Amino acid sequence: MTKFLSDNAAAVHPAVWHAMRAADQADNPYDGDALSAELDARFTDLFGRECAALWVATGTAANCLALATMCAPHGAVVCHEEAHIEVDEGGAPGFYLHGAKLIHAQGEGAKLTPRDVAAVIDPIRDDVHQVQPHALAITQASEYGRTYSPAELETLAQFARERSLGLHMDGARFANSAALLGGSAREAARAACGTVDSLAFGFIKNGGMNAEAVILFDPEVADQVRYRRKRAGHLQCKGRYLAAQILGMLDGDVWLANAAHANAAAQEIAHGCGERLMHPVEANELFVRLTATEREALRAQGFEFYDWGEDAARFVAAWDTRQDDATALGKAIAAL
Repeated sequence: MTKFLSDNAAAVHPAVWHAMRAADQADNPYDGDALSAELDARFTDLFGRECAALWVATGTAANCLALATMCAPHGAVVCHEEAHIEVDEGGAPGFYLHGAKLIHAQGEGAKLTPRDVAAVIDPIRDDVHQVQPHALAITQASEYGRTYSPAELETLAQFARERSLGLHMDGARFANSAALLGGSAREAARAACGTVDSLAFGFIKNGGMNAEAVILFDPEVADQVRYRRKRAGHLQCKGRYLAAQILGMLDGDVWLANAAHANAAAQEIAHGCGERLMHPVEANELFVRLTATEREALRAQGFEFYDWGEDAARFVAAWDTRQDDATALGKAIAAL
């Protein structure tokens, strides 16, 4: 079977295994090791902005720990109605944020604009009887594989500042958006990030094993997250192995090369989809109109993927997707 289920199903990149083996020696526990201490400087250099970087084991924790610094329990986070924090995190935001509410906005391609956000927060009265918005969460790339441009990010950041909202970016597939925007690793990272207040920088979908990075562009907030991370059960006693994974993918810009490969595989598949595509392919996900009969025909040929509603399917390319497999899937869809 050829898997296009999820980039979570991909193998761990050799650079990650190498980095973990190199870290397999005695060092200080928790985040007191030399590798964890290196993260702040490495990400500050990458983004060209002072920041603090903390490892965690899941994207859910990365998102929620960052949002907890922006939103009081009596407040709310605005997000797209199909955002991962709403649809796929099992109520974790409410748990980590001690009951804070998620306010759902609508936007094309699971992206949000200032107008989309204003439509849901402007009717809220400024009094204690209604939950007040404290933060805005966006996803790069979005839940439908769409990428925010630098101009779009700056417009949202300006809007968030005007409305006194913290701005968080769920970057589970951040690398794929950066690869699309192009340039050197520094240029791509900065273009894909904009001036958000925090970022959950995803590594697991892109070749990591069990390490994600919480990036806080106000380093003073980092101490608060360190306490929250411990309380949430995410302060691992051998944290050097998580730091090693992240550094191993930053070295030589492996993170960007992996994402570029996955994006290219997605484009190869897209060649065969034509008008079946539901959204432009701007990262490594494809959403394709297929009947139940057509989906079963593809599965009979050995392709694995998820159904996406009644007459659609989702295909996800990964860093280790073979070009031949991507070509074969594209041709199979074209032949339906």
